[in-house]
Amino acid sequence: MNGPDIGKALRELREAGGVQAKVVARGAAMSPSKLSKIENGALTPSIIDVERILTVLDVPSDVKSRLSEATRRTATEVTAWRIYRRAGLHKHQEDIRAVEAQTALLRVFQPSCIPGLLQSPEYVRRLHQRRNPTEDTLEKMVGARLRRQEILYDRERSFRFLVTESVLRWRLMPAAMMAAQLDKLITMSRLPNISLGVVPLSAPMPDLPSSSFVMFDARLVIVEIPHAEITTGELRDVEVYAAKFAGFENVALSGEAMREFVARIRDDFLSEQEIGPREPKSE
Repeated sequence: MNGPDIGKALRELREAGGVQAKVVARGAAMSPSKLSKIENGALTPSIIDVERILTVLDVPSDVKSRLSEATRRTATEVTAWRIYRRAGLHKHQEDIRAVEAQTALLRVFQPSCIPGLLQSPEYVRRLHQRRNPTEDTLEKMVGARLRRQEILYDRERSFRFLVTESVLRWRLMPAAMMAAQLDKLITMSRLPNISLGVVPLSAPMPDLPSSSFVMFDARLVIVEIPHAEITTGELRDVEVYAAKFAGFENVALSGEAMREFVARIRDDFLSEQEIGPREPKSE
């Protein structure tokens, strides 16, 4: 099944259910013109587009699985960050939020920064201030990121986060703010549906911690690289990331050992806040 066939199938499902196009477009957070192009085969839908449309249509699970799988087989998408920025990064956050809402097990590997679902508002701001956004753009982004975090309190979903030790030590904010961010990690790790693992620098590396990625159940992976975001639902690709995640999870600290490790780094930041950063020794 190719792009036009998927669009035709979506249109037939909508018409069979007696749902107006404008209702589907609104529920899937896309313009009516975009939905029309998808249904008429003029625009190949993304994996996220199809998942959102099928969710609005509330089709039987077997139909949803069949169409979602057909989309994943034909689509490995690469979208440049500049395109998301042009449209509004907060809108992309809403897209991801919709996919998370249909996910029972979310796995996140992060060697670059604190995972988005665990970021403090200050951390979100610091990350996105690098590109000098307007205050309105920044506020929308912070708000969208915090709305995504509400899903963490849904006990019917499970979350497994893996970060490298370097992520905890990157000085993206003043010491006091970094300490508060690490406190948030410790607190969130105590929720029964959240597992947080930290890969210490002293651990034997099972693989190269090259890219951040998120796994949505075993059906979809989103990979972040410097200039773009890659989305794939190809089974062989998903299996690569599942194996990579398992390898790092095997050497990560977890539970109380992890919390004690994070607390020591937090205390280092607090000490620095009290006495100031250490000056490098002169030769």
